[in-house]
Amino acid sequence: MSDPLPQSRRPGIRAAMFVDFDNVYTGLMALDPAAAKRFAEDPKHWTEALADGGAGEESRRFLIRNCYLNPVIYSKYRPYWTRAGFRVIDCPSLTQRGKSSTDINLVLDAMDALSGAAHIEEFFVASADADFTSLVQRFRAADRMTTVIAAGAVAFAYREMADSVVESHDFVAILNGTAAESIHAVASVQTPRAEGAVKAKSTATTLSGAAKEVRDFVRTAPGPVVGAMVAHRALAADPSLKTDWGGCGKFGTWVAQIGHGVEYSAARGGWVWDAKRFSDDDLPAGGEIEPGIAERVARVTDVPALSAAQFRQLLEALAARLREQPVNRSELSRLVRDDCVAAGQPVSRSAVNFVIQGVVYAGGSLAEEMSAAEIAAAWTRNVEELCRLALMEFDDAEKLALRRWAGGGLLEAGAGGSRAVP
Repeated sequence: MSDPLPQSRRPGIRAAMFVDFDNVYTGLMALDPAAAKRFAEDPKHWTEALADGGAGEESRRFLIRNCYLNPVIYSKYRPYWTRAGFRVIDCPSLTQRGKSSTDINLVLDAMDALSGAAHIEEFFVASADADFTSLVQRFRAADRMTTVIAAGAVAFAYREMADSVVESHDFVAILNGTAAESIHAVASVQTPRAEGAVKAKSTATTLSGAAKEVRDFVRTAPGPVVGAMVAHRALAADPSLKTDWGGCGKFGTWVAQIGHGVEYSAARGGWVWDAKRFSDDDLPAGGEIEPGIAERVARVTDVPALSAAQFRQLLEALAARLREQPVNRSELSRLVRDDCVAAGQPVSRSAVNFVIQGVVYAGGSLAEEMSAAEIAAAWTRNVEELCRLALMEFDDAEKLALRRWAGGGLLEAGAGGSRAVP
């Protein structure tokens, strides 16, 4: 018997795409109806954007493209997906409560692909449904890269199990064809490397970059900086630090080992400063300092580690922009970021997008005029829900501190919850 012919090896990462249509479409409708329409009617566009990661091994070849949808509701979109090379699997409702068979069909097909002869190297799951956490865990256990495409709130465990997450605002940017955001979103989806040494070298470089970012930030600050702001800078430079702060266990230990004149004190909420210009005598009085709730929440959830003053400025700028002529979400986040910078409370555009997304998830509508206090109330509800999902526990004093911090002082926080200050 002759030996089998060797398998041809074409350039590109061998990838598989599994799309939970109902989950992604409904999530996008709550965020950006125009983006939802493009998702449903032009899957080729965003699939190619994700495939074009670069030349050679950095690009992707989607050997499997599966879309799972409820034909009773979404059958009109079937032609668009079949034309784009997707296999469309009908998943009608099988229960009185309207639960479809998407989950089981997607999982069975994904497991077949995992054990198949094609040896898929990277699995994409387009769904924010945390029920797929165990599936992603199986991919990782088999040493395959995993990417989650989310159009909704993502459970922390689900997010951490995946190698990469295409966030809602990045996916909306791809769908809307916003060039800068699209390029950033696609570039941020990491592809596997052939040599472990290359990956290790890349990680080491990123860690060094995070330390340098903190050092430069502290050296140019007008005074001691609250630890939460410094942690946010570090995590922006290296998101992997969120797991255990580079093996140090917590932010304070990590930042204390940077050296080069960077000093840290856990007293009164945690502060970082440039030892060449300041000392612990320059720290604000105890009554002026927020509790260390920000660092804890930012470390366990993905809530931006901004100060209460930054949140207040962001929320007020968002309310002001919503009172003006409506703009698309991408433009809105840019304008709010610029407003915060101009007001002396700089925040990143990703932080603005995260807050906008949280407001929508909590029931706020960007199509309607909302006061800063009403936006703060919706945003705070979202933060509290993220903490609940992450199983974080707070005493009454910490709950009040959380509401003061996330709401930027725009809320009256009582025992029964937060309400807007009139």
